[in-house]
Order: sequence, then C-alpha cells, then structure tokens
Amino acid sequence: MTEMNDQEKIERLGEVYRRLSEQLAKKIVGQREVIDQVLTALVAGGHCLLVGVPGLAKTLLVHSLSESLKLDFSRIQFTPDLMPSDITGTEVLQEDRSTGHREFRFIPGPVFANIVLADEINRTPPKTQAALLEAMQEGQVTAAGQKHVLPKPFFVLATQNPIEQEGTYPLPEAQLDRFMFDIRVDYPSEDEELRVVMETTSGGSEVIESVTDGAELLDLGAVVRRVPIAEPVARFAVALARCTRPDSAAAPEDVKQFISWGAGPRAGQYLVLGGKARAALDGRYLVERRDIEAVALPVLRHRIRTNFAAGAEGIHVDEIISRVLNFVRSNEKAIDNGRGLEKVLRPASS
Repeated sequence: MTEMNDQEKIERLGEVYRRLSEQLAKKIVGQREVIDQVLTALVAGGHCLLVGVPGLAKTLLVHSLSESLKLDFSRIQFTPDLMPSDITGTEVLQEDRSTGHREFRFIPGPVFANIVLADEINRTPPKTQAALLEAMQEGQVTAAGQKHVLPKPFFVLATQNPIEQEGTYPLPEAQLDRFMFDIRVDYPSEDEELRVVMETTSGGSEVIESVTDGAELLDLGAVVRRVPIAEPVARFAVALARCTRPDSAAAPEDVKQFISWGAGPRAGQYLVLGGKARAALDGRYLVERRDIEAVALPVLRHRIRTNFAAGAEGIHVDEIISRVLNFVRSNEKAIDNGRGLEKVLRPASS
C-alpha cells in the first residue's frame, strides 16, 4: 500500500471528521459546536472538560465517540470516597500454586483505556483528582515505584456540573491547565429538545458505525502538528494569551480592571495547536487567523480568573475574552509588522 503524503492525510482527516460528525448525530441532537470542539481536541491529542447541567448528553457524547473510533472506553464515576488506586490500579500479592512463590502484580485501573470519561470530576477530593495529573501529562502511571505506560491514543474527557457546589472540590489550577479545552454544553433549542423527546421515547435506537481506529487516528493526529503556521498568525495567538495578564503592558483596561490573573504560555501552545487541528479538519494545510479565534474561548476560559469587581458587575470570563479578541484585532498591524503589542503600547501607558 502506498504511503500517503501530508496533503492526502489532511484530505483523509477531513473525511474522517465528516463521517464522525454523521455518526455522532445519530445519538446527539444539536450541540454542533460542542461536537466540533471535542473532535478538534481529539485530533490535536488534547483532553477536554465538558461543563453543563445534568441531562445534556455529555456522557452519551463521549460513549458514542468511543464507539465510532473503535477505541477502548472506560467510565469513572467520581465520588467523595474514591481513592487514587481506584483509578490508576494497585499492586496485589499473588501466589503461584505450583511453586508456592509469591510476588506482587500490578492490576491496571480504569485509567488504562483509550478514552476515559471522568464523570463529575469535581465530586472527588484533590488527592484523587491529582491521580489523573500524571496520566494526562505524561501518559503513564507510577505505582510502587514502577512506571506503567498508558495505551495510545489516550484522551480524558471530564464532565462537571456547574450548578451544584455543595460537596464538591473545585479542580486545582494545575489540573485545569492540563485540559486543552473547557467546553460549555448549553441547553438545546426548542426544536432540538422536541426531537430529543420524540426520539428517546419511541423505543428505537440508531447504531453507531466505526469510522477509524486508534492506529490511524495517531497517524492522522501526527500530521496536525506539521500543519504550517505563519509567524503573524502565531504572534496573534501569543498576543491573545499575553493580553489576558493584568500586569502586561499590552493588557487592555478591561483585563486590568476585572482579571486577577491571566493565561500562561500553555494557552498560546493550545491556541496554535487547536488552530492547526481546526484547519486540518477543514481540509486546509495552513492555519488562518480565524482558526485561532475559533478556539479562543475553550482554550482561555479556564485559564483566566476574574476578580471581585467582575462578579459585582456581572461580567463573565467569556465576555472578557471577547473584549480581548476585539482589542488584539484592532492592533493587527503591529502584529503583522512583527512588533509585539507591549512594544507598541508601552509608551502610551507609561
């Protein structure tokens, strides 16, 4: 079989994307933007946090995705009494009956799967949440001093309920930063909700067909990182991240007034990687500025913290990000000329 070049892989990736969208639409009504963002993170090799009230098909989306990709799926229901070893696995003492020899053997936990659904991740204590930290960042688990490599591909899709705060444990910043996207799942429209009610109470059920497998997904995902990006577009992504920091000379007044701290360098990395994935899924072998803008909200919203003034005036983090986007757009000439915004704006702010 002839090896595909990068352009052919991009075309194949676009085909996989279209077919995946069709298969997911069999079970998921509406939520087009949510599906697009999940698939974008998937081909980029990133993890997702799905935030929404109960009953919006977050779990069904993840399970349907694993079926369409022929990947091993594991669901972990996070509860206050869950221990780290319940996720990663544990060492047990086993005896060989023929020889009487005893030795410790590692029994893998549910994290050893291609797609791991961390359901209601904020309901378990920090030490158990942290059990996912090494797995998400390093692709491995350490138990009794031994490293155990996780299967590839490996994706964590965690769900979180935003309305119940009693008995929950907010994710620490280090854990949040490991998620590429923070995806908000909203209520369906009236027509979509009617369709959900009609289809789920009729007794019929669509069958999800597999579109690709893990090996091809890894191969196609590798080409995403090779998608070229022009320096002005990369500078645009960096400027977005830097303009969310209130101590930056380039930060707009809204950020200085309403943000306590902004996004770190990983935000810029994920803006570029998300832009590359979005371009590849659209069949383009070049990142455009609109690709960066399209992933700005899910990349930045969990990496920015608003202060008391923002809460008092009812200003949400998404609104701040939109204002930052408009601010950076208005300084596109400085970016295109290779001049950082801080160099341009420092004289005016001094």
